[in-house]
Amino acid sequence: MYLEPSNRKPITLTTLAKMKREQHKFAVLTAYDASFAALIDAAGVEVILVGDSLGMVVQGQPTTVPVTIEDMIYHTRMVARGCSTALLMADMPFASYATPEQALRNAARLMQEGGAQIVKLEGGAWLVETVRLLSRNGIPVCVHLGLLPQSVHKLGGYRVQGREEPAARQIIDEALLLQEAGADLALVECIPAELGARLTEALAIPLIGIGAGAGCDAQVLVSYDMLNITAGRRPKFSKNFLTGQDSLQAAVAEYVRAVKSGEFPGPEHCIA
Repeated sequence: MYLEPSNRKPITLTTLAKMKREQHKFAVLTAYDASFAALIDAAGVEVILVGDSLGMVVQGQPTTVPVTIEDMIYHTRMVARGCSTALLMADMPFASYATPEQALRNAARLMQEGGAQIVKLEGGAWLVETVRLLSRNGIPVCVHLGLLPQSVHKLGGYRVQGREEPAARQIIDEALLLQEAGADLALVECIPAELGARLTEALAIPLIGIGAGAGCDAQVLVSYDMLNITAGRRPKFSKNFLTGQDSLQAAVAEYVRAVKSGEFPGPEHCIA
């Protein structure tokens, strides 16, 4: 049973940490406007992510790279107006956190002007000082490891990360360094399911997975993907939750149920 937001307590980082300790999975979805945010919030999603994926699914860009900090502030502000219970997380876009000082300025803007409650940054060990500075200044941080969409040109495309043991060990080691620096959450994308389970076990902070197997503490999908309204081909790790449902609300509620029960992702959505 999913309660209306007015009857649910606001989700905080303390809530999510408790869910990890008690091994209760939680659900994350993207939103880019107030209407979708209200729909997702009412379905019981614990975290709403204003993703820079808006560059592709809203703006029609080929990658997330063209998204600006002004774009992210605008969409985060819209989502905040429709979000009453879920924790609101916003992506820091490409080249908005090249130095710790730049990251602090832009993260502060996302919180003050956009209403974000936590910001997400893509990268590994090079972000340690940035995460430490943000944390010291009271800014909650989610670190994003594995496949990094903002680095797609450097990576040579959307490729599975961490297949070989040295690469897998590097992801785990970097996640632990970022946790020690003060990260509150971690998100990992497009890695083998076995590595996702290892990383979940290694971290004290909650781990959100996308294409990272069922062993993660939480799952996230792009809402346009899980409602089958993304133009072009959907990622293998996604699922059309609108199939068999009579409304968008029912589809989102089914996604929440499937994540919490452990039914999603199934083997067909995982990377070996």
